[in-house]
Amino acid sequence: MLRCLIMVVLFALNAVIAVGAELKVGVSADYPPMAFKQEGRIMGIEADNATAVGSLLGLEMTLVDMPFVKLLPALQAGEIDVIMSGFSITAARKEQVIFTDSYMDIGQMGIVTTEKVGQFSQPWALRRSGVRIGVEPGTTGADYAENELKEGEIKFYADSQAAFTGLRSDEIDVYIHDAPTSWRLAATADNNDLISLYHSLTNEELAWAVRKDDERLAEQLDFALAKLKANGTLGYILNRWIPVTLEVR
Repeated sequence: MLRCLIMVVLFALNAVIAVGAELKVGVSADYPPMAFKQEGRIMGIEADNATAVGSLLGLEMTLVDMPFVKLLPALQAGEIDVIMSGFSITAARKEQVIFTDSYMDIGQMGIVTTEKVGQFSQPWALRRSGVRIGVEPGTTGADYAENELKEGEIKFYADSQAAFTGLRSDEIDVYIHDAPTSWRLAATADNNDLISLYHSLTNEELAWAVRKDDERLAEQLDFALAKLKANGTLGYILNRWIPVTLEVR
């Protein structure tokens, strides 16, 4: 289905913009459903996004997996050409990269064990003194905790699975991460002892990022993204990997 949608766009274009034979795409493949590994292969929303963009621009998209905190330094060093890894637009990051147009709106959410859900049913509960908060370094969740939850005790985890272990072993009371982590949690049976609070703590936009001196590539990615939005391919990709619909009141 995805391939068919891409081919429709290709035939509709009068010309295909190409920037070269290969584009190195930085991803952190520990973040389902945005990017994760299955049987050694990188899959998820960003992997599909890269495939779709590569088809439109006539490029070979090579996915380069690395820890999230290394993505920005790798981009600046020229080791990768673009970050496509559930990357939130922030003022600080805008000073270092060029962002494309946004392709998805998300927010930070808290995840707790089912035993503690009653303690954190109200948003203000996170602001109590002594609440133990898990975050991933370099993320907007970490920024939020450090700036807004100053009465809490912050502990850093390398990825979501490590933080889930921290929740289960009572090292932390709540783990704060992007909404896709909560969506994935709701769709997997092996994490039924954990639950998202499903209250967005922040409002954020996800986009792809390129170096400051690579304006042409940013324009070409925006060109491709506009086509993917217009013909429904982006919507198909998001619906494919986010199978749950949540209504929060």
